[in-house]
Order: sequence, then structure tokens, then C-alpha cells
Amino acid sequence: MQSWTSPAIPALPGRGHRPRLHDTASGERVDPVTGGVGALYVCGITPYDSTHLGHAFTYLAFDTLNRVWRDAGVDVRYVQNITDIDDPLLERAEATGVDWRDLASDQIDLFRSDMSTLRVLPPDHYIGVVEAMDLLVTAVETMLAAGAAYRVEQDVYADLSADERFGSLSHLDPEAMATLFAERGGDPDRPGKRDPLDPLLWRGQRPGEPHWDGHGLGPGRPGWHIECGAIAAEYLGLPVSVQGGGQDLIFPHHDMGTSHLRFLPASGTHGDQSTQGTSQEPIRCFVHTGLVAYQGHKMSKSLGNLVFISRLVAQGVDPRAIRLALLDHTYRDSWEFAHAHLETAGARLARWRRVVPDRDEPGAANASGGPSSSQGPNAVTHLERVRAALADDLDTPAALAAVDAWASQGGADNPALLVDAVDALLGVDLRS
Repeated sequence: MQSWTSPAIPALPGRGHRPRLHDTASGERVDPVTGGVGALYVCGITPYDSTHLGHAFTYLAFDTLNRVWRDAGVDVRYVQNITDIDDPLLERAEATGVDWRDLASDQIDLFRSDMSTLRVLPPDHYIGVVEAMDLLVTAVETMLAAGAAYRVEQDVYADLSADERFGSLSHLDPEAMATLFAERGGDPDRPGKRDPLDPLLWRGQRPGEPHWDGHGLGPGRPGWHIECGAIAAEYLGLPVSVQGGGQDLIFPHHDMGTSHLRFLPASGTHGDQSTQGTSQEPIRCFVHTGLVAYQGHKMSKSLGNLVFISRLVAQGVDPRAIRLALLDHTYRDSWEFAHAHLETAGARLARWRRVVPDRDEPGAANASGGPSSSQGPNAVTHLERVRAALADDLDTPAALAAVDAWASQGGADNPALLVDAVDALLGVDLRS
């Protein structure tokens, strides 16, 4: 599936620092890059509603990681999925009287537009579940053959008892797992399951529902958790450096998806990571973003308290101010949005833009990417402060504060370098 056009990234002098990231599973700071490669997998949208600020907060966090890795010389390989067939999509399509394929197509187009508007770097592979159906069928068949799955009538479930490391991401007790599984799309009461927590891998054909050729599985469609593991293994290979998403994906989605990965081949036809033995964990680092609330509650489609990117832009809000408002919060923190955040971000943007030199071409401060005698020691010091903040678990509020100090000096002795740094590392173009 086509993603969106990438914005240009100016070259900066010197080399940035590889960030140490908070790993959800271990609680420790780690540098998950190996062999100079950063393999990034971020869970994508289920396309049944527009991109809201909670979505954007997550995707900007991983866009920041992408930019910081690139500045540090890391070879970034980025994959994102789209859950373009799932129960919520079908339910919304039925409720609105729209064909589910048309609903998905319209919302994917809007998501692309929102990401482009926010200047988010696109993934190298943008994969929809529908186009990956054969891959997912093979993954389920592989788990069946490994004894890690079983049939219940026309359906297939993962046997979590086959994975002794299940739960090593969330570290939840059984009671908490059961509660979240039921709340987040699980079917603990399905008769015939070996364990209430066992997740669906393949849903056999039901009357009136879309279905695909499942070969030996029979006609049907995949469960949710298998898709990300299978796509990651195929298009990145294992181990993946970082798997990312919102905190609400830790359990069951990422815990169960990682469990599935332990039974899949370590390298697909598109992936070129080093193949690891089964004793190696398939994900080196889990990075999860906080949740954004509005009007006292987490933004959710069920509550209807969503603030959409496209509507803010249509109301005249500068997309750069939206980006700065989101980056002014540490990615791991949950927080509540208020329109005052946009006003504060707009004022910050105006202050920064006062130092913009009279030039149009990105990279003019240092087109070669190497040291330049015209940079001046003060500007380079400010750049290093921005880089150091971002290397510290992507501390974007500290990076914004470092740019504030830089801008307060009129860009120090090289305002053009400030403009390029803000563009390359924070994704904000001050020129227009």
C-alpha cells in the first residue's frame, strides 16, 4: 500500500547521538540498535475514524525517534501496518451504511493527508492486512504445525501455554490480564477454548462477513494480534529493534503478538535482519506512548471526545503549532489536551520564526553535512544541547527549551543552523 511523500531532511554538521530508550518490558534504558540498523515497527490505525490528537501524539513520538536515529547515522528501516479489516471497522460501516472497503479507503487517505500535513516521515513499508492475507494465513499454519495453536470448530486460537515467556512484557497478574482481555476485544467466554485468555488467530467464515481463502484453515479472516507479528517478521526480520504504539497496546496486543512471534520464522522474504535463534527475544525494545485525554477522559471513539487533526487545520490552526503542542509533552506521559496548548505552541512558533534568515533552501547552513568554519562555536553548542535532550529517551520538552534558549539569542551566531536543526530533528519548517 502506498504511504505518503517524505519531507526533505536538512543535513546537520557533525553527528547526533543514538538515544537510550525506556523499554517497557524491562523498565530500563536501552540502545536497541545493532549493526548500525534501527528496525522500527509501529502499530497503525484501524481506519474507521479520522486521525485525532491521541493518534498524532504516538506517531510524532516515533517520527522523532526516526529523525534522531537518522541524525546519529543509523540505517532506519520502518514498517507500519493498517488494520483494514477488523470488527470495529465492520461495525462502523454497518452503523453508517457505508461499504467497509469504502470507509477504510477514505480514512486511510485522510490519515495519509494528516501525516503529510504534520510532516511525519513515512514508513518504508505501509502494509494493510487485506494485502497481507496470504502472509497471515501462513503464519497461522506455522503456529498450528508448531503445536502453538489449536482449532475450535472453524476458528483457530493460539495456545498461550506453549509459550513459557508469555506475559514478560506486561508483567500483569492473571486477574488483570483477564480484565483487560475482555475489555479490549477478547472472547474469554468462547466455549471450547483451552484457556479463556487464548487469543483468536483465524476467524472462520460467518454469514454476511467478508472472508478470504484460508487454504488449509478454511475461508475466514485473521485475528488482530497475529497481523503485527507476521508483518514485522516478514518486512523487517527478527529481532525488531523497537516495537511501538500507545500504552493501551501493551496488553493484550503487544504481549500476545510477541508471543506469536516466538513461533514464526525470524526472517521473511523482505526482511534482512540477522536471523536469531529461538532463545532470543523477537523484540529488543518496546516503546509505548502516553494517552491523551480531553474533557476529563481519554480520547476515544466511544465517548466522542476526539480532537481531529484535519478539523484543527480546517479551523486555521497552523500544523506546526499542532506539532509543537504535542512535542511539548514527554512521550511516555499521559496528559489532557486544552486549546491553550495550541496558543502556547503558536507563540513559541512565532518567537522561533523571528530568527529565520532570508533564504529558501533547506540545508543551506551546511549542505555538505560536515563541519564548517562559519557555524560558530555558540550555535554548535546549542545544537548539541538539542541533540543531548533527544538522546535522553526522546526528551522533546527539553529539546524545545534548548531551542527557546537558542532563539532568544537571535539564533546565536548562525540562525540558519537553528532553522535546519528544528527542521531535521523536530520536523518543524520555520521557513514558510
